[in-house]
Amino acid sequence: MEKSPIRKDNKPLLFDEAVNDFIAYLRYLGAMGCTGFALSRKTRDVLAGWGNDGAKAETLDEIQKDLGDCKRCKLQKGRKNIVFGKGNPRARLVFVGEGPGHEEDLQGEPFVGAAGQLLTRIIQAIDLTREDVYICNVVKCRPPQNRNPEQDEVSACIPFLTRQLRAIRPRVICSLGAVAAQTLLNTNEPITKLRGRLHYYEGIPLVATYHPAYLLRNPARKRDTWEDMKKVQKLILQRTEDRE
Repeated sequence: MEKSPIRKDNKPLLFDEAVNDFIAYLRYLGAMGCTGFALSRKTRDVLAGWGNDGAKAETLDEIQKDLGDCKRCKLQKGRKNIVFGKGNPRARLVFVGEGPGHEEDLQGEPFVGAAGQLLTRIIQAIDLTREDVYICNVVKCRPPQNRNPEQDEVSACIPFLTRQLRAIRPRVICSLGAVAAQTLLNTNEPITKLRGRLHYYEGIPLVATYHPAYLLRNPARKRDTWEDMKKVQKLILQRTEDRE
């Protein structure tokens, strides 16, 4: 049997500690200017298959059926419709927002109000359509008065978002707003610090940008969002070429 790695104090290195050390090392490499690693196709295929164990991947329809008429948190009391998500189940790009607003709650679809119209234009600006991408939210029911989702609400919904992302396996994820970015990246950093940097969610490149509703109130930030979206577009092209 292999011996566990040993720490400086001669105690076995715990798995979590080993992972944290490896993450710290990768961050060090990033700070030194390393932007990636050249991997063979075989290596990429092996990494892509980790955690699958030969099991058939879930479909979005199966996940939505499991969600059902959800009553897992208090948001169910005031909702009119569950807003599961909409778009291409094989999308190369997934947008993740915070939660449904008034129009979304009425129609049962994500980003259909004024912020959704702006999102449509953002998508078109990178030569895609809403039919090409998948759009969903951290929570599937509208928080009262569009407040931020509370932790217990996020905890109830996040397993379904995780399953959605695993079912789609997009090339790139774009989080819209602080709540989505902080939830996916498990951080409290503000969106102003999270955007402009490349992150990863379960090995998938993640670009954090401002929520379209915020852009409607602060149009000067649209330039920053356009820079973020150019990175998204470049990543999609790079990862599509890598898989060919």
